[in-house]
Amino acid sequence: MKIVNYFKETYDELVHKVSWPSAKDLQNSVVVVSIASLIIALIVFLMDLLFNAGMNLLFPAV
Repeated sequence: MKIVNYFKETYDELVHKVSWPSAKDLQNSVVVVSIASLIIALIVFLMDLLFNAGMNLLFPAV
């Protein structure tokens, strides 16, 4: 009986207590996350290039 009560309470909370974002809010969040992800990827890429150049200076290929 506990498991049935758990699912009833879970459903009630999801339907009546959770505030779901509007479509516009969701779109804005997707744009912000996408831009932030691209910026972070660019920073990591540039760090990798810099590290690679430093390693090539310290340990040139034979």
